[in-house]
Amino acid sequence: MITNWKPNPTAPLWYQETRGEPQGPFFQTLNVEHVKQKGPSCVATTLSLIANARGATTTPEDFKAVTNSQAPHTWSQALKPYGMQLAYCNTDLRRLEYFIEELVEEDDLFLLSFYSHDPPSDPQPSGKLVTAHIVTLHRDTVYDTAKDADAGGVVKAVDYARLERQTKRIFRVVPLYHPRCI
Repeated sequence: MITNWKPNPTAPLWYQETRGEPQGPFFQTLNVEHVKQKGPSCVATTLSLIANARGATTTPEDFKAVTNSQAPHTWSQALKPYGMQLAYCNTDLRRLEYFIEELVEEDDLFLLSFYSHDPPSDPQPSGKLVTAHIVTLHRDTVYDTAKDADAGGVVKAVDYARLERQTKRIFRVVPLYHPRCI
């Protein structure tokens, strides 16, 4: 029985394991080009954006056909043909501003999901909890598919206009079959 246990409030977003697993950065040399989404398609557009950065020619519709916007394991599976998968990062409901500097220090590729409004404790009668959005962080730049590139859609991460939003999920994009992939 452990008698001196106490919680650790400082868990990093990405533990640097020593078990021989690849640590990254994995995707520093990508050529990410902003794409503006059409309608409520941030997940599919974001997945297409990062697949195309690996040299693919995809569209958001390609990803809509094989993913569920509320099921991240389907996003990870859809990225497999492009040599990528997703891994969960340690996160909680804190605002993105608390995580952004640590993410930029990793100097890699991440998907940042956040609530568009303060999340309620119970869903609406329709079952919907609250809307959320997802953006790409590549190295020190955020790509937000909801905005035009020159109107805040491509911006330095520390200057991103929605850093005050509460985090829903953060994923690191990892190479195919990385030990932490989902």
